[in-house]
Amino acid sequence: MNQIRFVVSPRIMGEEKFFGPGIAALLHRVETYHSIRQATLSMGMAYSKAWAIIRRAERELGFPLLVTTTGGKEGGGASLTAEGRAFLEKYDRFCALVNDHAKADFAAVFGDGEPRDAGKE
Repeated sequence: MNQIRFVVSPRIMGEEKFFGPGIAALLHRVETYHSIRQATLSMGMAYSKAWAIIRRAERELGFPLLVTTTGGKEGGGASLTAEGRAFLEKYDRFCALVNDHAKADFAAVFGDGEPRDAGKE
């Protein structure tokens, strides 16, 4: 058998899907670049699409994810709000937990491991 692997991509739902790996990557890049435009350029994402997914997430969450400053002599910028950073950290922690469990289950089903007893967490 060829080398196989799994991919788990948690998405958070409200009225609709509003948070997943794409927006998480975008927010991490905003933190790195301090710029929505630079974050979108680094991802090959349209600036307008980035704002659409940010607004949808903010609507569902009920709080702003970003604080922005407009351009000018010093240039504009963006950073995560305290609530936005806390939510992103929780999402990252949740993804890590999901992936840890999925790795064990994947190894048990497709590898040499023993199945994990889901009742013994």
